[in-house]
Amino acid sequence: MARIPREIIDEIRSRCDIEDVVGSYVSLKRAGSNIKGLCPFHSEKTPSMVVYPSSQSFYCFGCGAGGDVVTFTMKYHNLDYMGAIEYLASRAGISLPQSFEEEDRGVPRKRVYELNLAAARYMRECLFDPQIGGEAMRYLHEERKLSIATIKHFGLGFAPNHPFLMLQHLRGLGFTDDEMRAGYIEAISTKTQKPYSIFRNRVMFPIIDTSGNVIAFGGRVMDDSKPKYLNSSDTPAFKKSRNLFALNFAKGNCAERMILCEGYMDVIALHAAGYPFAVATLGTAITSEQARLMTKYTKQVIITYDSDEAGQKATDRAMKILGEVGMDVRVLSMSGAKDPDEYIKKYGAGQFTKLIDESRRGFYYKMNVILAGHDVNIADEKIRAADEISTVIAEFESGVEREVYTDAAAKNLNIPHDVLKNDVERKRKRRIRSEKSKEAQDARMSARGIGDKVNPDAARYFAANVAEETILGLLLEFPEHRAAVVSGKVELAADDFVTALGRRIFEATMELEGSEGGFDYALMGESFTPDEMGRMQKMMRMRRELSENGLPVLIDSIERLKAEGEKAKAKSSGDRLAAIEARRRELAKKKEENT
Repeated sequence: MARIPREIIDEIRSRCDIEDVVGSYVSLKRAGSNIKGLCPFHSEKTPSMVVYPSSQSFYCFGCGAGGDVVTFTMKYHNLDYMGAIEYLASRAGISLPQSFEEEDRGVPRKRVYELNLAAARYMRECLFDPQIGGEAMRYLHEERKLSIATIKHFGLGFAPNHPFLMLQHLRGLGFTDDEMRAGYIEAISTKTQKPYSIFRNRVMFPIIDTSGNVIAFGGRVMDDSKPKYLNSSDTPAFKKSRNLFALNFAKGNCAERMILCEGYMDVIALHAAGYPFAVATLGTAITSEQARLMTKYTKQVIITYDSDEAGQKATDRAMKILGEVGMDVRVLSMSGAKDPDEYIKKYGAGQFTKLIDESRRGFYYKMNVILAGHDVNIADEKIRAADEISTVIAEFESGVEREVYTDAAAKNLNIPHDVLKNDVERKRKRRIRSEKSKEAQDARMSARGIGDKVNPDAARYFAANVAEETILGLLLEFPEHRAAVVSGKVELAADDFVTALGRRIFEATMELEGSEGGFDYALMGESFTPDEMGRMQKMMRMRRELSENGLPVLIDSIERLKAEGEKAKAKSSGDRLAAIEARRRELAKKKEENT
């Protein structure tokens, strides 16, 4: 099954202890013989992810993510199996054979890195060529007041206003059209069917990851063309929801706090002014993945979005998402300028430092926005403002925070503290009841397989799926059961499985069991997604928690599966006959209407 020799994968896994790898991204605490931490794959405040050193695996009881060190790397870095193997091999100082690195997997991530670096160098040369990039350089150097040192520091460039020049240059370096399309450098015209450069007549901002790889680009157009800013789409080397602009510079300067900006120029202006801990999202609203990424590097985030209506909505969203991952969120209030870049140019870096130091917790920002929208001298307006503010306070988990914020709001509204506190606690209890009700409903749906994206067949064939998961958990966990199936002592075939996922897992398990090296769960990652690996981890964990896992349990489950399989076939046959009969009646009715 595996294209990479098993001994190489074993060596990579032995050098990449799961506790060390997961611990480099997540703060872990010992819990008996295992280790717990906040899951990096969904937002939570109470740790629900467990790392099992004995089996070199992990499982999240909150979102169902699970697997081994390769699966974790695939899911965390958005890599395919080979990409994760390459990443871990590099981390462990292991050289992969060239033949495996060049395996046909579409366009490898490494090749896109090379393409982007070549494109960045070319666009930088264009920017510094007066014949090609003169206007762009004037914009950066004279209009935006960026020094040449800052321009070079960020690797800024210029994409010529020509559909083919950059493509011709990159072809001359050996890059193919397929590679340039995969890297979002080239597109095909729907009118002429000819290739053209996606980025044209734009000041270019290379996006660099924390390892120093150029992973994507953002470009600002130099005329009135739309869109004003164009960003790379997702590629084998880049997922915009999981990266931040300038984090490669900020990562070493943001232990205490990080500034979150809206755009590239704000970040660059802040770095140039002596604030190297500024970052920006990449043309989209902040995502939960970006918020969790920030927790790796800092304790506090100061939001510096524009103060217009769109900026306020973006601030609210960012506060919510950052708060969900436990970040200390502050909001910087500016007056007299629309963004940090303009503010620093008008008032200087010293005054901006004062604004940073005076930034307040997100609640005070929200309260001030609400108060600004109501005339609290009018009774009805005061009631509405109090209702909105109490709703905001009720969202906070900390009793101390609720008490402090209630006191501040009561003073601003000029109403008794206890009156507002009663409203807050009533809304909080209502929210908790609603959340528990939703959790119970989700649990019931999950138990019935409803909404199961990993195994869509689970809800339709509920009883069969229960039997399948028992069987697969036994086979994945216990070698004696795999041996019993291979030898024929226990009769079980792929056709006995009703769900497509169950059938695939069984086939892959038996194929590995019959191979020269025998079954190894770690090798399953080559054929299954991280989410599917997590489902297998759940199946194995459930068997480990039960005392009865002997042959009678396996045989009984197989008998139940086969019985359910017969029912499923009969139902499927009946459904087909019913559909045929319905179609026959529909045609007969149309024929009758036409005569």
